[in-house]
Amino acid sequence: MRCEMVTAARTAKDAGGADGDGRAGGGRAGAGGEAAPGSALPRPLLRSALGLYLDLHAHPELSGHEHRTADLLAARLAEHGLTVTRAVGGGHGLVGVLRNGPGPTVLLRTELDALPVTEATGLPYASEVPGVMHACGHDLHIAAVTGAVALLAADRDSWRGTVLVVGQPAEETLGGARPMLEDGRLYERFGTPDAVLAQHAAPLPAGTVAHAPGGAPLMAGSIAADVTLYGRGGHAATPHLTVDPVLMAASAVLGLQPVVARETAPAEQAVLTVGSLRAGERGNITPDTAELSFTARAFTDSALDRLLTAATRVVRAHAAASDAPRDPEVTVTARSPALLPDPALTAAVRRAHEAALGEGRVLDAAPTTATEDFPHFAAGGVPTAYWLLGTTGLRQWRAARAGGVPVPPNHAPGFAPDVRTALPVGVTALAAAARQVLDAGPGGGSAGPGEGEGEGGGEVGS
Repeated sequence: MRCEMVTAARTAKDAGGADGDGRAGGGRAGAGGEAAPGSALPRPLLRSALGLYLDLHAHPELSGHEHRTADLLAARLAEHGLTVTRAVGGGHGLVGVLRNGPGPTVLLRTELDALPVTEATGLPYASEVPGVMHACGHDLHIAAVTGAVALLAADRDSWRGTVLVVGQPAEETLGGARPMLEDGRLYERFGTPDAVLAQHAAPLPAGTVAHAPGGAPLMAGSIAADVTLYGRGGHAATPHLTVDPVLMAASAVLGLQPVVARETAPAEQAVLTVGSLRAGERGNITPDTAELSFTARAFTDSALDRLLTAATRVVRAHAAASDAPRDPEVTVTARSPALLPDPALTAAVRRAHEAALGEGRVLDAAPTTATEDFPHFAAGGVPTAYWLLGTTGLRQWRAARAGGVPVPPNHAPGFAPDVRTALPVGVTALAAAARQVLDAGPGGGSAGPGEGEGEGGGEVGS
């Protein structure tokens, strides 16, 4: 997820969570001795999920290179009786299938990739890969989905239907979902699901989950673009004989900043960020080219189109003002629509979460300009539900609210989920949501943590 700090619309001051420091450990009580959510989960399941999390966190892999991560997920799914298919859509995408009689099909999606971030958490299980870190929580997502599958696989008498698990590569580059769906023919090969579910780590109190209010977007859509500016290189001592692309790029970056303020209505949320600028090798050489990358984020396709058009116009104008020998190249590298969870499915999943975790731990999430390629799974009108999973220990949360050091958000070098609380809740939330979609089996669907209310299949799409 390309994301920033996420806030809850409803205060989380009463939400429980471990009074922790973000380090992994055994299941323990939350604040004030209250039992942590998910503490009723089997200890072997939690130990297994935690072990996987620690392994993944220490060995992160960048987008498109998730071979070891995919191997570990595939092995865990196979252990629980799922039939696993690899290289779905090319790359490292995988699908696990657990069939348990006739009934609805629910798809649980998790991401595989990490980020080009140097970890600065000081954790004993910190990344061992230089310059690469699970700074967005995908390791937590993978561990949680394996725990949820373990719960469902061990209690097949309580539900009927089919569980699909999708391990998606390249989410951070917004390039993994579409190949799985289109090139990999995901729904044609494995069946169109009745619901697609996913969750995402967020700097909210550990022990909580947060949903978008009915009908509201949860995340913005985005466009990512690369720009190449062309100059004429030469000696730094003779600037009059060159066309300096470094100066051109610097000017263009500053020129892009007013685009949102002057191209977007004040009431409309939009963001444009230049996140990368590269040019030259030595201080005494004017290079021939400069490159920059930017992302534009908004909640409608028309706003995204307008931002892209304005950004292209600005870049070309600055190149022309510098008398560039040729027009710049603007290449869109990724695009994703806004994330708008299905209102009926979201309401049903929220009720399941309130039953499993307690109403006080289920919050409202304000829309965020973070972005995801998860919306592509709604192709053809498939209902989707997506919620945020709190990861911040209570002590850290309270200190930040009191004016202390801000909580490190996703993508920050110090991002460190309070795993001992967040992981059990992630397992419980996924399992409860899946049961809400699946039909009840002869066992009644009431055994074990993660129980939804009533027969889950009757709620979806109503």
